Amino acid sequence: MSQQEILFKLVEPVVQAEGLELVDLEYNKEGKRWVLRVFIDGPEGISHDECVRVTRSLEPVLEQEDPIPHGFVLEVSSPGLDRPLKRDRDFERALGKRVEIKTYVPLVEKKKTLRGTLLDLADKDLRLELEDGSTVNIPRDQVAKARLHFEF
Repeated sequence: MSQQEILFKLVEPVVQAEGLELVDLEYNKEGKRWVLRVFIDGPEGISHDECVRVTRSLEPVLEQEDPIPHGFVLEVSSPGLDRPLKRDRDFERALGKRVEIKTYVPLVEKKKTLRGTLLDLADKDLRLELEDGSTVNIPRDQVAKARLHFEF
């Protein structure tokens, strides 16, 4: 089991116990320090107080279980407006919304980055209506990154 999977299994029940959803987590070395970044969401979005509450709930669990063999900084925050889409439920919530999908190889007009409205998802494909009105099926195993897309 990868470090990320171990952390996910520890963190998710704590976040759910607070009535919230674990959207994603990242564990990376940034400069000289390690950072565990936990992204949470709720039905009404996330407040600063909820981030503080989840942080306080996570600290003793992480200290007791000790899944990270060295010091690290814990950050808990909202996934933001351009939240990542990773699991089926993320894609289901994004149906009918604008998304940006980056693929491993160019799929349409030699582009690896596609933007449009997510129309459908199946076991093996995502169907996207591109900005020009055409539709494209994107094999899920070719999706490197996907996120909601907002233009300001």
